[in-house]
Amino acid sequence: MVNKSEIKDHAQVMASCGTHVGTVDHLDGERIKLAKNDSESGGKHHYIPLEWVDKIDGNNVVLTKNHKEVFAGWQEA
Repeated sequence: MVNKSEIKDHAQVMASCGTHVGTVDHLDGERIKLAKNDSESGGKHHYIPLEWVDKIDGNNVVLTKNHKEVFAGWQEA
């Protein structure tokens, strides 16, 4: 698991396949809350668990799941 202090607000969230799936709004405990104004959000906040994070690459949070798995598994806030 990555050090959650490395995850910065407004970082890009990328699925393992390289698809952009969101933008970090902020951390909420052991979850990342994604910004609702991101093009992938449908105008709603979503949560993804920190356990899905594979690595931090610059300003990108790279997940262990592909975009279909992310969209199927994220939780609406």
